Amino acid sequence: MMTVFFKPGMSMSRPVIILRSLLTVWLLAAGNTEAAQTYQWVQYASDGLQARVITQGVSCPVAKVDGKNVPMQIRSSAKDNYPVTVCFLPLSAQVKTLSIAGVRLQLPKAVPRRILVIGDTGCRLKGKVVQACNDPEAWPFRKGSALAARIKPDLIIHVGDFHYRETPCPAGNAGCAGSPFGDNWDVWKQDFFSPVGALLSTAPWVMVRGNHEECERGGRGWARTLDPYAWNSDSGCLKSAQPFLVDLGGVALAVLDVSSADEAVANREQAAFFALQLQGLAAIKTPVWLAQHRPVLALEETTPKPTGDNATLALAASTAMPANVQAILSGHHHALEVLSYVEPFPLQLVMGNGGDELSAKVPPRSDGESIAGIHIKQGRGIAGVFGYTLLERSGGIGSPWTMNNFDYDGKLILQCAINGRDADCH
Repeated sequence: MMTVFFKPGMSMSRPVIILRSLLTVWLLAAGNTEAAQTYQWVQYASDGLQARVITQGVSCPVAKVDGKNVPMQIRSSAKDNYPVTVCFLPLSAQVKTLSIAGVRLQLPKAVPRRILVIGDTGCRLKGKVVQACNDPEAWPFRKGSALAARIKPDLIIHVGDFHYRETPCPAGNAGCAGSPFGDNWDVWKQDFFSPVGALLSTAPWVMVRGNHEECERGGRGWARTLDPYAWNSDSGCLKSAQPFLVDLGGVALAVLDVSSADEAVANREQAAFFALQLQGLAAIKTPVWLAQHRPVLALEETTPKPTGDNATLALAASTAMPANVQAILSGHHHALEVLSYVEPFPLQLVMGNGGDELSAKVPPRSDGESIAGIHIKQGRGIAGVFGYTLLERSGGIGSPWTMNNFDYDGKLILQCAINGRDADCH
């Protein structure tokens, strides 16, 4: 609150001038606070757990690890359209407490019981497809992030597509007026780091690269900030790397980069590469879940009947999908889909309803349909509803999992009991 004191003889214009001056000082201070904003989080990287920070400074902050000050290392320095420094710090499994810039960061639990999954969260600006980024109902990612942070998950998985503002907002469009666009820090801040809010520090993250993070789209920002692999290029044109594993306690999460997998026509060279990756997972002794942006077999809006295989991934899976892979966690389609199959194939969960313009025609029931010769045993779809998914188990290792999808008002939309490669939804 601002209080303006009047003195005898003071003209009425003086308080207005004082009030304006105080307001100017407050706005400048607020602007400086925003300019000095740091973003800090914990994420799984290809070589283990890391803390990361984005700062406006040229040097990295000092992390407090188990009460001791530990310097962070520079991942990428400020350059061109990225006037920020990205820092990282490898973390051992023995670390008990961690804080950076005064923010307490949550560390992994040995057996996470509440896993939040979100995907396709940015605001779309591309040519004639224009989302009202300034409207919290038309693009409710900020609202959904705040809601998700309150449930305090043990782990967060983002299944890809963070960056969506690719072209300018059309002149005269109030819904997106003033929005940045292109592969630059302003877009990454507006599409992800600012709206994700407190959720960023609520739990460790698994970051999955989507096709919107390919080199010609948001690849530079991805490579600098969220990529789980070491940063060594400002081009953003990263090649697919070997998958890495995250221990979920009785389940191994294999993180795959399938962002560039050709969809309409099978790319045999790519399929051979992905097949080798899948074959390498067969030696894992526990059940395996895949985290990859593009689904293998899922339904899309096509006529006269829905289809939706990724031709390249389907080719790889047809010869190399190990029996221990029980589920595939994906986004890419902007809807919620849960598909189990008659043939021996992993349960496909599609959770791409996090913020981008939603798909309108996902079949609510697809039992008996077939995709690339594979028949759907039970298929459920929710179109036109923004939301997040919570994978929960009531106990420790071996406990059954339940999938709950909530809208951004906290209403339960779909619940499925998960049993290996099957799901029973209601």
